[in-house]
Amino acid sequence: MRKQYYFQPSDRGLLSWDVDRLVRLSKALPRKRVPLAAIRELDEAWSRGEPVTWRSMIEHIRLMDAADLAYPIILSAAGRVMDGMHRVAKSAREGQPDIDAVQFDVDPSPDHVGRGPNDLPYEPDE
Repeated sequence: MRKQYYFQPSDRGLLSWDVDRLVRLSKALPRKRVPLAAIRELDEAWSRGEPVTWRSMIEHIRLMDAADLAYPIILSAAGRVMDGMHRVAKSAREGQPDIDAVQFDVDPSPDHVGRGPNDLPYEPDE
């Protein structure tokens, strides 16, 4: 699977976190059940500036179908989904009221500042 990043705008520029690193850093955090009603992203646009096409929507549906709900989603200290939005969408589509999550008390420092998605490495050896 292609390397993934979590992005968040800031006054310092676009912040990005390597999702593989977030998974490693969150391994020891306690799991909890989070109501899907508390996941703000479910009511926000998901295109991240890219046009939403039928082809892109189909790809996201495939990713939702393949999402493994055995893994918890990762939440920032403020409750934003840093990893696991396809799992959230799958749970919502299946009518689940909540989902397993881990949450940082303090967000780890970002891996990149001021670099957009097209400026980041997506291959393991880059």
